Amino acid sequence: MANNDRLLVQILLLFLLGASLWVLAPFWSALFWAAVLSFASWPVMRVLTRLLGGRQSLAAGLLTLVWTVVVAVPLVMLGFNLADHIKDFTALLKGFQVEGLPPVPAWLAGVPLVGERLVGFWLTIDQQGAAFFATVRPYLGQVGNWLLARSAQIGSGMLELALSLILVFFFYRDGPRLAAFAQSLLKRLIGMRADHYLELVAGTVQRVVNGVIGTAAAQAILAWVGFAIAGVPGALVLGVLTFGFSLIMVPPLIWGPAVAWLFWQGEVGMGIFLLIWGIFVISGVDNILKPYLISRGGNLPLIVVLLGVFGGILAFGFMGLFLGPTLLAVAYSLLSDWVGTPVGSIMLSSTEPAEKTQR
Repeated sequence: MANNDRLLVQILLLFLLGASLWVLAPFWSALFWAAVLSFASWPVMRVLTRLLGGRQSLAAGLLTLVWTVVVAVPLVMLGFNLADHIKDFTALLKGFQVEGLPPVPAWLAGVPLVGERLVGFWLTIDQQGAAFFATVRPYLGQVGNWLLARSAQIGSGMLELALSLILVFFFYRDGPRLAAFAQSLLKRLIGMRADHYLELVAGTVQRVVNGVIGTAAAQAILAWVGFAIAGVPGALVLGVLTFGFSLIMVPPLIWGPAVAWLFWQGEVGMGIFLLIWGIFVISGVDNILKPYLISRGGNLPLIVVLLGVFGGILAFGFMGLFLGPTLLAVAYSLLSDWVGTPVGSIMLSSTEPAEKTQR
């Protein structure tokens, strides 16, 4: 009878756990980003709490406000700017349809190998503008629908970001209590190795955060150097924007338009230079520096880190940048512990209960 009661309690606990996960399912992404953000900036939270005389709630509120100003406000402004640019792009297409294309740029004919063909293509589109736009009009509708869908995703991302910033306050305020709960839960599940795996997960996440921020800073500096050499106006501002876009791994959205602007201004040589600099230096450093910074200070093989980073991104999206290396790190450590355990000790531990039963 006691066994039946225990089984019933276990079933009820599993049902309660499943229901709780179901309730939290819509907020997993926001919870994940709030946890990563609070963990990565926890040293700052500790220093701020000490400066404020131990008032943890006040420190949590101030640091959350800082994140709101630094992260949320620029992203909201970026969203509005993208909406404005979409409107300008639509107006530009309508202007081309009514008035035709502008005169052929002088630099277009000087493009090696394909310059004359490009000029001919430009003149053909200008002369047959009405027929051309009538041909591409259905595709423009598809592009408009695609942009509308992406705009909806940006809006949902903004709401998710706002929720993450609200949740990060509670992670800051209740961080020590949540850490103690996680430690107790892991000790209950896996015993004395709980501290080891907590340190493993914490170290992996910290190295990933350092790798992402360090790579973004390097790309921003390299982008600023390239913009300054090419003579692009606002090089410093574009470098700062490159840092923000590098965090979401799309720096070409900054240096790409700069290359197009240089070609449009007739600076073909500098445009080619910035194109090569962007592909091989700004974007290329991501494939070298990020894996190095993530693997630095840990005992994981570099191939495990690479597979974790790129495989995680393919499997989980941007969240996989943190999930992939962490999952592979824990799996690699578990397998290492299992392989490193002597077979004799496993056999001995499995035969001890039988010997005691016989006695």
